[in-house]
Amino acid sequence: MRTYLKIILLDDDGNKFFGEGPYRLLRLVEETGSLRSAAMSMNMAYTKALKMLKRAEEVLGYPLTHRITGGASGGGSHLTKQGKEWLETYESYRNACISAEQKLFDDFFPQQ
Repeated sequence: MRTYLKIILLDDDGNKFFGEGPYRLLRLVEETGSLRSAAMSMNMAYTKALKMLKRAEEVLGYPLTHRITGGASGGGSHLTKQGKEWLETYESYRNACISAEQKLFDDFFPQQ
């Protein structure tokens, strides 16, 4: 027996704006240097990835990435300083929630 914990952050109106999907997307942007490549590796349309990112930025009130449109020298994306800090904070919060949930699970459902 086990549990599954899903961390979803909601805005003041109760609408989802951040969770594992946007988190993974931003980690891939950090890794690949490209929102398009990050979206493709998640089998996600670029437009959906951009919409998710813009929604999170709207709620947070600051940019998570700096996007450079393509051209002769190509484009790309990288995380802003605030974007990196946000991901670290989210990851720390998520990990703390998982640890607390595991302790609660162990307390309520001890191994027989």
